[in-house]
Amino acid sequence: MLINDRNIKTWSLIGQRATFGMIALDLIKENNDLMILTSDVSTSAGLDRFRKTYPNNYVDVGIAEQNLIGVATGLASEKYKVLTTTFAPFQTLRCCEQIKVNLGYMKYKIIMVGLASGLALGSLGFTHASIEELGVLRSIPNLTIVSPSDCLELAKTVEAALKLDKSCYIRLTGTSNNPIVNRNDYNFEIGKSVQLKNGNDLTLFCNGPLVYNCLEAAKILEKENISTSVVNMHTIKPIDKDIILEKINKNKIIFTAEEHNIIGGLGSAVAEVKSSVESKCKLIRLGINDVYTKGGSQKYLQELNGLSIDKIVYTVKNNLNK
Repeated sequence: MLINDRNIKTWSLIGQRATFGMIALDLIKENNDLMILTSDVSTSAGLDRFRKTYPNNYVDVGIAEQNLIGVATGLASEKYKVLTTTFAPFQTLRCCEQIKVNLGYMKYKIIMVGLASGLALGSLGFTHASIEELGVLRSIPNLTIVSPSDCLELAKTVEAALKLDKSCYIRLTGTSNNPIVNRNDYNFEIGKSVQLKNGNDLTLFCNGPLVYNCLEAAKILEKENISTSVVNMHTIKPIDKDIILEKINKNKIIFTAEEHNIIGGLGSAVAEVKSSVESKCKLIRLGINDVYTKGGSQKYLQELNGLSIDKIVYTVKNNLNK
């Protein structure tokens, strides 16, 4: 896709789901063997134009997510490039057995796009909010997992995922007016983190919508002479071990921040790396504290779960000198 200031602003305005639809229209021009499958979410996934323009490259299986992965596997076995998409909890947990067997065990390649993950659909309650799927998918072999920080990173992720030799889960979040993290083109590599800010006192490891929040929190901390690194850990599996080891050797304390249960997601992945070496560095995990709270907007639930900008600042300051 053409990456320029105008497109970056447009993608931010329309959000990740609509941006995904634009990406699909661009990809089909150079990949006539591309197939996109959905579960009754053509409009929600921004795919109405794709569906109408390329009807032979689009399949809607209806609200039948197990079939979604089954049909996608059949197409993948015939060497098609296959993307599937529906809302995150249905794209992952509802068809988990099919993902385990077809993608993990049998190694068929499918790119799964989970819409409105994390707390994005929190207003509909935790039937639709998705805070558990990373813990499940991380335990399935032969899966790559990426949580893009903004719409530009989403475009780069889809392009990179097509070049992988294994399946990939891409975790979209938010609705329209998606905050911009990356205002210019940059080198993106699955499995390689991006250090957005370098500091000496502590590190904030983050992904998805929490990258923007952590960058803003770091600005506030800098005004109070707290030098903060911010690392965009867009890839959760395979995790970038090198940057984690570098920071735990440099800092006395590190933090993870994610719109996910603190069990099983980014925080757990960082803790696993940290536990492999002797270190006095302290790790604080920010996320949903293994509970289902009441429903509400993404902004409200971030505040409730300590993931808003101000709450991140508070937690850092409260733990820095303990």
